[in-house]
Amino acid sequence: MSNKKASQKSDIPAPIIKENLDIFADFVHKGFSSSIKSTLFPSSQKLADITPLHKKGKKDMKENYRPVSILPTLSKIFEKCMFSQISEYFNTFFSDQQCGFRKGYSTQHCLLVMLEKWKKAVDSGKVFGALLTDLSKAFDVLDHELLVAKLNAYGFSLPALRLVHNYLSNRKQRAKVGNTYSSWSDILFGVPQGSILGPLLFNIFLADLFFIVDDMNIASYADDNTPYMAENNIDGIIESLEQASEKLFDWFKNNLFKSNADKCHVLISTNDNVDVNVSGFNITNSECEKLLGVKFDRNLNFDSHISDICKKASNKISALARVTPFMSIDKKKLLMNAFFTSQFNYCPLVWMCHSRKNNRKINRLHERCLRIIYNDKQSTFNELLEKDGSVSIHIKNIQILATEMFKMSKGLSPPIMENVFTLREENHYNLRQNSQFSRPFVRSVFHGTESISYLGPKIWDMLPESYKNVNTLGAFKSKIKLWKPDNCPCRLCRVYIDNVGFL
Repeated sequence: MSNKKASQKSDIPAPIIKENLDIFADFVHKGFSSSIKSTLFPSSQKLADITPLHKKGKKDMKENYRPVSILPTLSKIFEKCMFSQISEYFNTFFSDQQCGFRKGYSTQHCLLVMLEKWKKAVDSGKVFGALLTDLSKAFDVLDHELLVAKLNAYGFSLPALRLVHNYLSNRKQRAKVGNTYSSWSDILFGVPQGSILGPLLFNIFLADLFFIVDDMNIASYADDNTPYMAENNIDGIIESLEQASEKLFDWFKNNLFKSNADKCHVLISTNDNVDVNVSGFNITNSECEKLLGVKFDRNLNFDSHISDICKKASNKISALARVTPFMSIDKKKLLMNAFFTSQFNYCPLVWMCHSRKNNRKINRLHERCLRIIYNDKQSTFNELLEKDGSVSIHIKNIQILATEMFKMSKGLSPPIMENVFTLREENHYNLRQNSQFSRPFVRSVFHGTESISYLGPKIWDMLPESYKNVNTLGAFKSKIKLWKPDNCPCRLCRVYIDNVGFL
């Protein structure tokens, strides 16, 4: 249990429980055992306090608030015990394409697989397309009876079904504003918000979707399900997207989800304005769309996405400039990492193969931030990096890529990453080109050699053997922070020489 987690006013705080384990451990053990035998989840642990947090827009409109649910502390222990058993059982049923709420999976894995398939398609002269679907409050409308029926189909025993059904039933919540509470209201649908079991139960509810659409690729993370494909021409893409939308929206309807076909978006790698029919609505091709926090454009150059994060980083630098004169150097560095560097930490492998123009823009911001932190207007960017003991954002991304390659070599990556990196079969011959990973055959630079699937094996081959042979991921991460690639093969690291060009 985390001491930092909020608790209900009438609840026993986590620190007190942890300090008195000799008393609580036996109590919790008996309570959970009794719950299992009786197939009844304790009623006192089904009560939630909802705190509304403003997220955007006008503050006098309730739809502009995000409800944050606070559950009883002891209920988390009960749920964790159930979670470990249910998740272990269901790992064999989940599709590799389900990336949400699964250990070892992330939005970066989900988007990277899609991006690499798109780049491979464009490199071979094909057209790619994607349909960004829209579901309204998917977690809040999930039907309890249908979920229990699905658990039954997956082989849950009758007592287990009763326990899960009782866990979902007769739950209540109330709103909390300041020190004032509303009256209690029944929760009739959806998985308990803020719970440990909720995301897992949602994944289980969604699992059979991938049996229906096993012939298509889907970028799936929680309630974001985006079918994508590559075809030889625009007509093939439109036909494939319309067939995918028909299958998806039939499944949404049969599973009582509220889908909004008119709010869907289409992204196709063409400058022409083409329409795709989605459940009777004609959706026009977009120039740029945001998926799971990353902006994808038709040309896959990520100019718009990098422009957005640079704008946010610039605003943070301006704020830092106002407060740093009154702070110590350690506090300044802490704020820089928290407010500037963190802007570039989300899914870096997805957008790292960008243009030199974008790289210069990022480096200028980084240099500006370092000058403010160290109050140094004379040193060059490289000298400032040495003073800070850090590397540029791009070199940091190279280190992150090397870490992903290490995870792949040790079998720590999720199976979906096998679509990006391919391990060679063990070779007993000492050949000059004997590499642990195979490189894909490519035809172009921007969508071929400037792809993670091509660049990753090259970076891995550059690493010293002492880095590759460490036993744990933690040890590798500690070592890789000290590594700077010499003669990095990516085009952003090439040096420009007058009258010669980039080398």
